[in-house]
Amino acid sequence: MAALAARDAGFRYTLLFDQPPGDDLPSGAAVLCATTASTLTESAVGSSSRSLRYFWTMGKLARKEKFDVFFFPTLYSYFPLLAKVPCVVCYHDTTAERLPQLLFPTRRNHLFWRVKSTLAHWQTTRAMTVSQSSAADLENILHFPRHRIDVVTEAADSVFRIIDDPAVAAAARARHGIPPDGALLVHVGGMNPHKNILGLLKAMPTIIAQHRLVHLAIVGDTSGKGFWDNVRELKSYVADHPPLAGHVHFTGYLGDAALAELLNGAYALVFPSLWEGFGLPAVEAMSCGVPVLASRRGSLPEVVGDAGLFFEPEDPLAIAACVLSLLRDPARRARLAGKACSRAREFSWERAAELAERLFHRCAADL
Repeated sequence: MAALAARDAGFRYTLLFDQPPGDDLPSGAAVLCATTASTLTESAVGSSSRSLRYFWTMGKLARKEKFDVFFFPTLYSYFPLLAKVPCVVCYHDTTAERLPQLLFPTRRNHLFWRVKSTLAHWQTTRAMTVSQSSAADLENILHFPRHRIDVVTEAADSVFRIIDDPAVAAAARARHGIPPDGALLVHVGGMNPHKNILGLLKAMPTIIAQHRLVHLAIVGDTSGKGFWDNVRELKSYVADHPPLAGHVHFTGYLGDAALAELLNGAYALVFPSLWEGFGLPAVEAMSCGVPVLASRRGSLPEVVGDAGLFFEPEDPLAIAACVLSLLRDPARRARLAGKACSRAREFSWERAAELAERLFHRCAADL
């Protein structure tokens, strides 16, 4: 939204909120605000969901202005529009359709998702997505005609960059109890079953046995205040497998600046997800000059390109072999690191905003 609002291409943006927003808003955008019983974020915790009153309140709010185009930046944020207006919905991925048993804690949650997705499909004039992989899924799984799908890729924030001062990365390690010596692997993302962090943990004993100084930092919210997670299972696995003690570090949630500092001291980002629509942590890591070891699934090969290596995510031995191949070959790691920054530069929010506004024009013309 910041990149869109910064453009001067004849668009006026109005942002809708379900609670009074903070001060960190894109300059020049108007604001409409409701006061719902709970926020969108609060409704995403565990088995919670939004109420019918929430949908009704937001729908009424959207009717206050005669929009030329209405944009939902995620399918999760969708609510039925109570007006006939051209509508763009961003479908980031089809993980919910591919792996429902790993995303929904109850059948009720899954049913609500299916109902909402069906309503959104009916109201979508044009579908936005974030990769060619996801575009193929929207066509083949969600049955959108290909000519109604537009790809708008994501990008890393400018804070993700190479930091020349090694003391910064060393201090980031120290804050999380990670020893200064040895190779640091980093995982970043949600603590959800489909992220396959457990698969990575199962690979770690093999890696540690052959590379005693390796450490793994798992970056993500462990508070349980987000989407359905398996944090307890992950921590239990570490506790039950002594070789992991002292080698696996749960950092909790990190802001972008702190994450960039930690990534600057990383040997590689490991991304074992069972499915991704884009894979933003990969671009953030590459922007810091860090190679990516990723699952050969979904969008990750498309996004990472030649700046990383790939493995079969459901085979812990394959994950271990991929990691060890890089740990044993510093020259290869240096080559991949050199390619990482140039690969990351192919993704920018300015380019994304330009593509999005082209899509909004097409949407207004399609109705």
